[in-house]
Amino acid sequence: MKAVIQRVANASVTVDGEVKGSIESGFLILLGVENGDNESEAKTLAAKIAGLRIFTDENDKMNLSLLDIDGSALVISNFTLCADARKGRRPNFTNAAMPDIANPLYEYFCECLRENGVKRVEQGVFGADMKVQLLNDGPVTLVIDSKELAKH
Repeated sequence: MKAVIQRVANASVTVDGEVKGSIESGFLILLGVENGDNESEAKTLAAKIAGLRIFTDENDKMNLSLLDIDGSALVISNFTLCADARKGRRPNFTNAAMPDIANPLYEYFCECLRENGVKRVEQGVFGADMKVQLLNDGPVTLVIDSKELAKH
């Protein structure tokens, strides 16, 4: 799984003109599920993200986690994170898991965030054409690959 985590002041997702999810201070997480990903990786990635200390404390140091600030998460499924753009000019998406595998892992990841103490987890609509709005805070943006987490 690949996740792009953006620290945001607020974020929302709209499908067909209707807001499906919105948050205030927290993380916008774009999540790509790849072939071979599993529940163990989703669980590890969710725990890592919930505990990331990238919010500033009273000394303006990145010392606080999403849990520390009682922040929210907006999780958007994004198969394009799995693109292979090494050859040619048109990305190849064969690394992306098929929807029947990806959607349950996306849902499980969101549940794991909740189990790790994130009280408010909003979601987009899997497979839909979504319009995502956000106000970056910082900006602070991280990319985490679950396969890299497994190496440590």
